[in-house]
Amino acid sequence: MNGRLELFDPALLEHVPEQQAHNRSIMEATAAMGGLDAASSEGLAWVREAMAPGGLFGMKAYDFPEVREIPGPAGPIPLRFLVPDEVRGVYLHLHGGAMTVGSAAAMDPRNWDLAQACRVAVVSVDYRLAPEHPYPAGPDDCEAAARWLVDHAAEELGTDRLLIGGESAGAYLSVLTLLRLRDREGAPPPFLGADLCYGGYDMAGTPSRRLLAGKVPYATGDDGNRRLYLGDRSDAECRDPAISPLWADLHDLPPCLVTVGTADWLLDDNLFLAARLAAAGNPVELAVYPEGPHGIEGAPTTMGRLARQRIYDFLGSCLDAP
Repeated sequence: MNGRLELFDPALLEHVPEQQAHNRSIMEATAAMGGLDAASSEGLAWVREAMAPGGLFGMKAYDFPEVREIPGPAGPIPLRFLVPDEVRGVYLHLHGGAMTVGSAAAMDPRNWDLAQACRVAVVSVDYRLAPEHPYPAGPDDCEAAARWLVDHAAEELGTDRLLIGGESAGAYLSVLTLLRLRDREGAPPPFLGADLCYGGYDMAGTPSRRLLAGKVPYATGDDGNRRLYLGDRSDAECRDPAISPLWADLHDLPPCLVTVGTADWLLDDNLFLAARLAAAGNPVELAVYPEGPHGIEGAPTTMGRLARQRIYDFLGSCLDAP
């Protein structure tokens, strides 16, 4: 019997040369970072400074979002509110950065574009980062923020129609948050959809993490961030479902859009997660972009624009659902 597995729209192939050229520019721009030990105190400080608004990586923050603090498990948690003129729903955003770097403010441009396109209030979480605050500090803060939003979104933002999502570490934390809400409440989490951009879901590593190391943008093959986040846990310990959601029971989750590119070292994490979500009976869309690197939905290319639009369309359809 003949079979065919088509992971992406063949029409995307016409945009591959443009995307490959962009990938080469990323590889050239980051080549000098090859010797940087991001797991050392000096290297981590350098990366954090580079990724901060106004830093080397060109991140910028806007001056209009409101910053508020909510109670957290170990002290106040800062939340950053980006609210458009019309609010159809609320998107809980968890930023990327391997659980060790990044900030809500640095994602203002991405989040404000999404807020306007989807007419949602974006609430972005400055969760605690490792190594100062290793696992489970970050997931604990994200869960607390989600619970606060469930309780207060209608009063504070005029709607209780909730979405969740993020990129890379943020996608990982989004899945953990949904699983925690489901298991601790004994019911499906009250979110209408999850926007999961190229997360890592198996902390012990999938084949693509090893096979694509050094061959695609940003992939060093180093597990320093894992050590900062999880300490000296063994591979078996890292596959605890509470740490690696790929190994969790994935029933009763909201519709998910899983976005990844074929030039992303986390490709397998996302292919495997989408398959397991579907097998568990969840509505799931898998959006694979040929030659798309880590960060594909932010790429200044045709492929990047198409990825962003698909995310917006997905979130809009979740809000339109009865």
